[in-house]
Amino acid sequence: MSFITSLVPSFNRPAAGVSAPADDRDLGLIVKPAFELSETSECFALTVNLPGVTRDGLEFQADAETLTLTGRRAWKKPDAWTALHRETDDAAFRLALSHDNAVNLDKIQADLRDGILRVVLPKAESIKPRKITVG
Repeated sequence: MSFITSLVPSFNRPAAGVSAPADDRDLGLIVKPAFELSETSECFALTVNLPGVTRDGLEFQADAETLTLTGRRAWKKPDAWTALHRETDDAAFRLALSHDNAVNLDKIQADLRDGILRVVLPKAESIKPRKITVG
């Protein structure tokens, strides 16, 4: 069992060998961004590092089975510029996390600031803990 599965069992990474969607061919080189997923009794919190990505270059889609983030960097290399050292590529970012209807899609909140995307994923009422009164 992986760390992320033990932490939040309802979220899984896509299986290895799954081909990228056709619209990813337009992105060129794609890398998976560093991310952190945590859980409280009310929600899941997702933090994704997307250096160089602005709001205009970010697409976030959520459906009944998958959360998908695609980020394109806004920075363009000047024509006469030669890099001596770079710590990051000009690759686009893509992250897809599957879930089993654990998220209330209507109440998702996301904020991108300084290359860090913070997403609050409220839990669906059906998976929240309930107190049962025994008669």
